[in-house]
Order: sequence, then C-alpha cells, then structure tokens
Amino acid sequence: MEELEINPEGQTPQQPEPGGPEQLETEIPGQPEAAATEPAEPVSMEELLAADEPPAAAAMEDVQLMAVLEAVVYVAEEPLTLAQIAAAIQQPPDRVETVLRQLIAELDKPEHGIAIREVAGGFKMATKAEHHEAVRSFVKSLKPPMKLSLPALETLAVIAYKQPVTAPEIMEIRGVQGTGVLKTLLDRRLIAVAGRKNVIGKPILYKTTRDFLIQFGLNDVSELPSLKEFEDIRRMAFADSEPDAASAVVPERVPDGAPDVVPEQES
Repeated sequence: MEELEINPEGQTPQQPEPGGPEQLETEIPGQPEAAATEPAEPVSMEELLAADEPPAAAAMEDVQLMAVLEAVVYVAEEPLTLAQIAAAIQQPPDRVETVLRQLIAELDKPEHGIAIREVAGGFKMATKAEHHEAVRSFVKSLKPPMKLSLPALETLAVIAYKQPVTAPEIMEIRGVQGTGVLKTLLDRRLIAVAGRKNVIGKPILYKTTRDFLIQFGLNDVSELPSLKEFEDIRRMAFADSEPDAASAVVPERVPDGAPDVVPEQES
C-alpha cells in the first residue's frame, strides 16, 4: 500500500481538483492536442450587408412574378422579347416564358378588356378586338387619329402582299401613279426601302416595316388578312365615305391607335 507523503506541518498535500488548471494542462493519452484557436478576421460592413442580400436571380413567387410581368409589358412602348424581359427582371428565361403564358391565359378571360399579344417578335399589351369600337369612340373623342387615305391603304396593301416590290410594279397593279402616297407611307415609317431590283434602271424596292406590324397588331406578315378580307375592308371604307366624308372605317383586326381610313383624292 502506497504511503502518502506528509509535509513538515503534518498535513497531507491537496490533490488537484477535477477540471482544474493543473488537470487541464495534463495531456490525455490517446487524444490529439486541441488546435490553437486562430483569431477571427475582421469583416467589413459591405460584406455583412452583402450576406443579408438575396441573390440577384432569386426566384420570386409565381403570383409576384406574374404581377411584375404584367407591369413591365404594360409600360413598354415597343414589343418586348423574352430575352429582354428576363434580363430586365433577372429571372430565368424559361420561367419567364412559363409565367408569361399563364398571364396571357388569365388576361384572355372575358372579364379582362386587355390582352398580351405576340407582335413583331415580342409581347405587347393591347385592347381586345371585341372592345375596339368602344375604345375607338373614346380615343377619337380625345385626339385626332392618324389617318390613311384609300390610295395609301391600297398602296400599303400591295406592298404588304407583294413585298419587296417596286414603284412601277405598284403602279401596274393599282393602275395609277402613286409617288405621293409612297412618300406618305415612308414618312409614317410604315414602309422602308429594301434595296434595288436587279433589272434595267435598278428601281427601288419597298417593304413593310416593324412599325407596320405594330400599328396593325401583327406578329408577322403571315397574319395579314386574305385578299378577299382586304377587298371587303376597302369596299366598306369606300361605302362609308360617300355619305359622310368625316366617317372612317378600320379593319377589325387593327387594334386601337392603328391608322383610320379616310377618303382622299387619288395621287
């Protein structure tokens, strides 16, 4: 039996308390030494703020995204492509398209008076066709609409259906000169020069523009009405112009704000 050492005063020396400083300093067999604690690096205020911010392309709720898309398309003056919308609101293009299609379906319901259409390769908000007459009446009471004469409408139709087409070809189809009408359509940016035809004299070729698609609510020229539909429109416009020169007829497919048709002397 091991004897305890007695100090000169006759007292037994105290054993170290469990967990005390002396015991903590003792290395425990079979366990690695505790790693030294490194001082924490200072964090700037910018880093703290950045850590609290959500990522730029963080997914938002579908309802919120739909509301954002509706507002963006509404305020845009020109048709917006999916790429433009996705870049502007920092959302994946495929998700933007999915929610945008849902919004289009929602606005197609009869309780809504506006719709989102695919126009000139993009998306644009417009009034529904069934409300055009009411909208036209209201708009006409506010400001004079942009007017197109019957000769201008005929010339524009020839260019739209036959483009690219030259002035002599237009004259041959219509049977009259139309230099003044071409200038009017060019000034209103409904048509543009499309180069020159590779024949004797190299006459100028004309084609319709993106503004033409926007004015008439078309995504591309393949959506133009048939020639028979156009002839009916022309006949209606001419018939309405006889009793009242101030009356105007607009194709039903043309959204509000599109050019009206008014009688004018041949040019």
